[in-house]
Amino acid sequence: MNYDLPDELAVECVGPVRTVVVNRPAELNAVNRPLHRALAEVWRQLAADRAARVVVLTGAGRTFCAGGDLDWITSFLDDPVARDESLREGAQIIEELLRFPLPVIAAVNGAAVGLGCSLAVLCDIVLMADTAHLADPHVSVGLVAGDGGAAFWPLLTPILRSREYLFTGDRIPAATAVELGLASRTTAPAALLPEARSLAERLAAQPTEALRGTKRVANMYLSQALAGAVQAGFAAEAVTMRSAEHRDRLTALRRRAGR
Repeated sequence: MNYDLPDELAVECVGPVRTVVVNRPAELNAVNRPLHRALAEVWRQLAADRAARVVVLTGAGRTFCAGGDLDWITSFLDDPVARDESLREGAQIIEELLRFPLPVIAAVNGAAVGLGCSLAVLCDIVLMADTAHLADPHVSVGLVAGDGGAAFWPLLTPILRSREYLFTGDRIPAATAVELGLASRTTAPAALLPEARSLAERLAAQPTEALRGTKRVANMYLSQALAGAVQAGFAAEAVTMRSAEHRDRLTALRRRAGR
């Protein structure tokens, strides 16, 4: 099957396994406009691939995904059309991942931040290099974590622990992510992709309808639990995107980055 995607998102096909690679390594796989749109659209293309049985999601280079590209996010300050489109696509990414019929294994090879963290945690199985970490720094830049942990971390983790990380944006080391329930297990960095692909091949050999049906039932619970929270989260995030505090925080962050 030919995938219609930009260079920022690659799909590698080996037998029944599809490896989706976030492919902006020089920018730490930060999400720009083409990548954001691709992340919203790739799941339907994968579902239409009749030879696919399992998906592995990972990042090129040393980072899984560093969250939103600073230049792209800053453009929202004076472009409400782009801002609203990003929110629509953000909701689509979450919805498509939750209803995607095939098992998805995250191979978190490095930092998974903001949207990158959400992508990882929404996968069915989350393998992390023991040097990797998760973080959701929305609040630190004046935003509600609407497309991130505020909606679904409380379903997966002890809420007293997850609130502290959501409020502060602090990094969650791989071992702590497993302890909290945000990841399945850790591996040595060099073993991460081989283990993810080995597990993918094992799942691909399972009875197809039984595996898909089990995922569908499990994710039905998540979808029902998240429906109201995700809608409320994006609405609250939209309000904070227009705030003076967010503008000030983002401007200061760009200044520190030398932009």
